[in-house]
Amino acid sequence: MPVPRVAIVGRPNVGKSSLFNWIARRRLAIVDDFEGVTRDRMTTLIEANDRFFELIDTGGMGVEDADNLTADVRHQIEMALSVADVIILVVDAQQGVMPLDEEVSERLRSIQRPVILVANKADQSHQDVLAEDFQRLGRGRLVCVSTTQNRNRDELLELIVDRLPEQTDDEETGDPQMKIAIVGRRNVGKSTFVNTLAEDDRMIVSEVPGTTRDSVDVMFQVDDQTFMAIDTPGLRKRKSQRTDLEYYGMHRAQRSVRRADVVLMFFDASETVSKVDKQLMGYVMENHKPVIFVINKWDQYHGKVPTDRWVHYIRAQFPTLAYAPIAFITGQTGKNVKTLLNHATMLFKQARERVSTGVLNRVIRAAIDAHPPAMNQNRRPKIYYATQVSTEPPTVVLMCSEPKAFTNDYKRYLINVLRDHLPYGEVPIKMYLHRRHRSGDDDVHSSGQADSK
Repeated sequence: MPVPRVAIVGRPNVGKSSLFNWIARRRLAIVDDFEGVTRDRMTTLIEANDRFFELIDTGGMGVEDADNLTADVRHQIEMALSVADVIILVVDAQQGVMPLDEEVSERLRSIQRPVILVANKADQSHQDVLAEDFQRLGRGRLVCVSTTQNRNRDELLELIVDRLPEQTDDEETGDPQMKIAIVGRRNVGKSTFVNTLAEDDRMIVSEVPGTTRDSVDVMFQVDDQTFMAIDTPGLRKRKSQRTDLEYYGMHRAQRSVRRADVVLMFFDASETVSKVDKQLMGYVMENHKPVIFVINKWDQYHGKVPTDRWVHYIRAQFPTLAYAPIAFITGQTGKNVKTLLNHATMLFKQARERVSTGVLNRVIRAAIDAHPPAMNQNRRPKIYYATQVSTEPPTVVLMCSEPKAFTNDYKRYLINVLRDHLPYGEVPIKMYLHRRHRSGDDDVHSSGQADSK
């Protein structure tokens, strides 16, 4: 059976996203006083009392979206309710019962699944008595909590676990094999692509710029393997970020890059590369993430524009990423999506490859014999030996006579040789040079600053 799901619902501004973050003990969802911040379903895996369950955050029920996406937000809430095994109805202990609370409660009456009534913002124990008024909603066991004062989290988790379906031996935790971050500017088709992967309307898709406000984790399966797609907010120039939500979105996108195993950098086939794209790719490179350039909406240009033209264009815009693959897809129809996913899996495996010291040193020795380093102060710098010390990214240490004697061009040459001859040809490689104070060793022909290309 799949991992049980627990959906958090309620009217706007009762603290649903705060509760989601509090239970997860991580800042996953954006929390803001602005009504209607949450649009898409957000999910995360929770472990409590030896059980796993998927926690789902939703938008506010009854909210009128400022960008005319009310129906889309409502659809996301209904989808969450349709798959939930347990429902958490959140109310505001400080404001008391509101008419919209009663409407939400009425909506849940037709759903035959356990409901837990959570009175949030009960910062002091004396507010628990006032929260008793919510009992008249008649929706499940009442528990008073405070996300800011950390009140009664364990009690809430115990109630949730007690109401989960009976555990079976084949329950899966849903841990993904690979996490894929989908990044790019606004309206390049990221959410449509995620929906195609999930074979479900997991993300709201709209022509309205900035529809996706948060980074959203979406689990999906291909050939009996579990993956996680991380949809991210579309980015624009920093000087154009006019609201706190856009500021949060930028940081969520950056954090998604850090969490990812592979990054898919999306471009619209009808648009040129922008400064924002280059800034985002700079962040991807800083974090040494494998990346695939994805040219989306290619159906509009297939047969009209040769793919070579886009390949040459991308290579010219990102010359230091000549090793990164380029894919042409149509996210809406799914054309070439399976091939793209297979290639991402290859990069994931490459980043986790580890080669023996013997193999590594033979490659370095051959590179030095073919092209020795330049003389430095009438002496030729030596590399004594090399060893791989880490993966993700593959990290190589060269023990040498004088690290500063090796030019940047020569270090790039060595990295390219490693990429050409070792099983990580399409991913970033990090290389450190360290000084070794022994000159009598057999050289394969050093500070500690890393070079990564």
